[in-house]
Amino acid sequence: MLELGSIIVLGIFAQWFAWKVKLPAILPLIIIGLCIGPISTFFTPDGTKLIDGDAIFTGDLLFSFVSLSVGVILFEGGLTLNLKEIRKLAGTVRNLLLIGSLVTFLGGGLAAHLIMGLSWQMSFLFGALIIVSGPTVVMPILRNVRPNSKINTILKWEGILIDPLGALVAVLMYEFILSSKHGASYTLEVFQDFFITISAGIVTGGLAAFFLYYLIKRNALPDYLQNVFTLALVVFAFAFSELIHAEAGLMAVTCMGIILANVKLEELKQILSFKEDISLILISVLFILLSSRIDIMQIEKLGLGSIELFAVIILIVRPIGVVLSTIGSGLSWNEKVFISWVGPKGIVAAAVASLFSLNLIHEESYLDPKEAELLLPLVFLMIVGTVIIQGSSAKIIAKWLKVERAEPTGILMVGANELARRLAGLMKDHGAYVVMVDTSKPNIQEAKKSGLRAIEGNILSENIFDQVDLSKIGKLLATTSNAGLNESACRWFEKEIKNENVYRLASKEETENTNLPLSKNVAFKSRADFVTLVQLMRKKDSLDFFEYETQTEFDDFLEQYGKMIIPLFLTGNNNTFHLITGYPLKAEKFDKLLFIRKADFALKEELDAD
Repeated sequence: MLELGSIIVLGIFAQWFAWKVKLPAILPLIIIGLCIGPISTFFTPDGTKLIDGDAIFTGDLLFSFVSLSVGVILFEGGLTLNLKEIRKLAGTVRNLLLIGSLVTFLGGGLAAHLIMGLSWQMSFLFGALIIVSGPTVVMPILRNVRPNSKINTILKWEGILIDPLGALVAVLMYEFILSSKHGASYTLEVFQDFFITISAGIVTGGLAAFFLYYLIKRNALPDYLQNVFTLALVVFAFAFSELIHAEAGLMAVTCMGIILANVKLEELKQILSFKEDISLILISVLFILLSSRIDIMQIEKLGLGSIELFAVIILIVRPIGVVLSTIGSGLSWNEKVFISWVGPKGIVAAAVASLFSLNLIHEESYLDPKEAELLLPLVFLMIVGTVIIQGSSAKIIAKWLKVERAEPTGILMVGANELARRLAGLMKDHGAYVVMVDTSKPNIQEAKKSGLRAIEGNILSENIFDQVDLSKIGKLLATTSNAGLNESACRWFEKEIKNENVYRLASKEETENTNLPLSKNVAFKSRADFVTLVQLMRKKDSLDFFEYETQTEFDDFLEQYGKMIIPLFLTGNNNTFHLITGYPLKAEKFDKLLFIRKADFALKEELDAD
């Protein structure tokens, strides 16, 4: 009990630490697992591990837990695969998934055989496992590096789509090994097993998906049961497929997730959010649990050959795959080099490797069990090595190759309410790129009717980073009626787009207490709260503008009329745009100030009279 509780607590701590230092969570999770596992044997009196995964889950129980966990994780990955979005992607992404995966599979397998001396079967199983990248490791790197939009799109979608594809190839290769245990490498048995595995997975996953779709559409499930019923159905589909044929479960849950992602199901976002929480816990537990199982002797057996293999994978195999996949893509050589450099391995590789290693060690076959024991530490070496080396150097490489995107000027608005829509419309009319996020479906629909970009989602969820293309976002403006939400949104994004670029409306306390210093990040440099702004914006002719030529003229205008207006933003030639906040600004870069009247007076006539 103590060991399992410790793993859960340490896993969540590792997730928090990774968020804090902007690293993929996989790195601290593995390091913690190694510290409480094999490394701890050097410090304990009797040479035992502080926590050992094999002691927590013994025998088939560990195998079953890892299998089910991987199944839930793959189902959650399948839920992100919308085929409509795939059709819009450049051919480069498609080529990376097909040609790049094939090169990794063949190149990785050949390298493992020649360098490590593994059998052909085990070598190509290794090659299949390292196909997988995954959004859990790619997205934190992209958020930290902020490469140009081409690279960001390619790596993002490769990372999302490669998980189930890599798992499928690994499952088929594993099935090939089991089918060949009697030496019938290309007999009818091999193809029969392949067919049964694929068929059982597709049929079971498809039936489970459409059954869930039918129940939800018919309102046969209450809201509070939809998430847990989905989880139960995923487990059932996985287990039932496994009864039909071993390892068909992974294919079934991946297929189930993909189908649900591509049917019109409004409840999908709620289900996906729930599955993300479950997957987060399972990922945290699995990485620590699986890395704690590694023995020092297994690590020692890797030797220098494993380092050579790692170098070949990242310096030769990955670049060849990218070069072949990007022929005729229009990408520059430096963009291709950067894409070649970023290919970290993720949770599915670790979990599936552990799953197969466990089974192959105890499988009665002609394969050497020692090879199966090498599979797990070898894959973990690839994971740790790629995350550490590529994750830590990606920003430096991006600067050297000059592939960092230009400072984005787009605005992410928290809220799609009446005020937000009016402000977004004004900013869009003056050349600004604006994206709105709101949990209210009616607000989102109204925004889209007005021709505005709007996303239904929770601004405080981790999933928002996948939904919003941050390569175009340079500022955040929180405009909801909830001051607490506005403040939280600013804190949530202040490390993503810098503290001086996140703004919010004045809170009730700031509005009522004029002695309280106004924060620099209060939008429009005004104590007007949400209600006040809505009321002012509803008045006829409430908006006005002032054109000026010099900074002095601008400053004089604000000194004379500053208490009677709420300045919104500055505009200039070539659609330049700047929100008014408490931060210093150089007004001479612009030539027009847009503002809201706080009092009824003939401003233009007064100016003309002056």
